[in-house]
This record gives sequence, C-alpha cells and structure tokens, in this order.
Amino acid sequence: MAARAGAELRAASARGTLRIVGAQGGSRALRDLQSRMVACRACPRLVAWREEVARVKVRRFSEHTYWARPVPGLGDPAARLVLIGLAPAAHGGNRTGRMFTGDRSGDFLFAALHRAGFANQPQSVHRHDGLRLRDAFIVAPCRCAPPANVPRPDELRRCSSWMDGELALLPRARVLLALGAVGWDAALQHFGRRGIPVPRPRPRFGHGALARLPGAPALLGSYHVSQQNTQTGKLTPRMLDEVLALARQLLTHG
Repeated sequence: MAARAGAELRAASARGTLRIVGAQGGSRALRDLQSRMVACRACPRLVAWREEVARVKVRRFSEHTYWARPVPGLGDPAARLVLIGLAPAAHGGNRTGRMFTGDRSGDFLFAALHRAGFANQPQSVHRHDGLRLRDAFIVAPCRCAPPANVPRPDELRRCSSWMDGELALLPRARVLLALGAVGWDAALQHFGRRGIPVPRPRPRFGHGALARLPGAPALLGSYHVSQQNTQTGKLTPRMLDEVLALARQLLTHG
C-alpha cells in the first residue's frame, strides 16, 4: 500500500496538478527550482517515511490528504530576512505542504513574525489561509519530515543543494536567522560552499548570537520554535520578539 500511495503522489506531480505554495511570485528560476524540489526522491529513508505517514495518518487528520513531498521555501522573494531551521514535521508541513504550517511550532513562529511586522497574520493553519510574509523568507536544511525529527548527516548533505539554490535566488538577503543549532550549522556550511571563509573555531550557536563574516549576510541565532523549547520555557514569545527586533535593527542600520 505504501508503494501505491507513492505512485499516486508521483502521478499527481506528473499531471501538473500540484499547487506549490512557496515563493510569493519572484523569478521564473525560483519557481522552477521549487518545482524540481518537490519531485525529489534522493533520500530513500525520508521518502519512505513521509509517504508512510501520509498513508497511516493520525486520527485527527484522518480525512486530510497529505502533501508527502519535499516542502519548498516560503515567503517574499525580495526578502532581506531569511529564516533557516528544521521545518517539515510529519503532520505539519508534511501534511500541509507549507513551512511551519499546521502545527504548534508554526503557531508560535508566525505569531512572532506578525508582531514584528514580517507576516500579514498570526495564524498558519493551511496552504490557502491567506498568509503572506513581508520582507522575510523561510528555508530549511532538510525538506522532508525525518523520522523522530532527526535527519541524518548524509541526508542534510544531499538536501543542501536546494537551500543553496533558493538562497542564490534571494539577492536582497542581508540577515540569516538560524532557528536552532542545525540551522546555524547549515548557514555556516552554506557560506563555505559559497567560498566565504568561515573562521576557526567556528562561530558558536546561541540564542541571540551574532556572527559577521566578510562577504556574507549577518548570521543571527535563536532557539528553535519546537514544542520542546516553547512548552518548557526555553524559548518564550518575548525571547523570540527580542531576536526579531535585533534582526529588524540589523536590516535598518546594518
């Protein structure tokens, strides 16, 4: 049955019936990149997991049709702020097809982005709820929901080309906000692939950490908006508001 579900998903893609909710307009190159991204099957473990989750589901989403594909970046192609962090959750982005949409992590994040003026609404429930980002774009180091929310290093390496491709097509990016240590490391590795020297020892991740590398956007750190962090108080709304205020300051004054 899992194989049949995967075949049905691929058939929908081949028929061109998918509606990709990612970049809000932007260049043809960005839209083409995201079209190729959602057809990616490079990591067998992730493909099997995302499609199994879509087949089995959970009771509260039993009537939903899951996206069950890689999730493209989301937001304003003219963005100066780019957020980087693990995003597709098994019953969140893997279900809805949009970054941080349909789960409590997204509720926490988009409420903060709305308060900071980077989103037109505080809710992110489904792909057609009217959400739009302003001067902000969200990318992820891993585009498929991984088992136990932990991608393997080889999967992150294979997936890095999609993040590199999106960032290359966001020419106005001035601040990268890393949500969590995985996002921070992914940003530093991205800089290295661009030929930007990364100092040794590498800049350390922390909430509110700031790294300025010559020739690169400013790199700002925040704890991830995972439920583990938000429900335990490791990350509070005020803490995220303060980081976004610093990001706004960097965009305004450099």
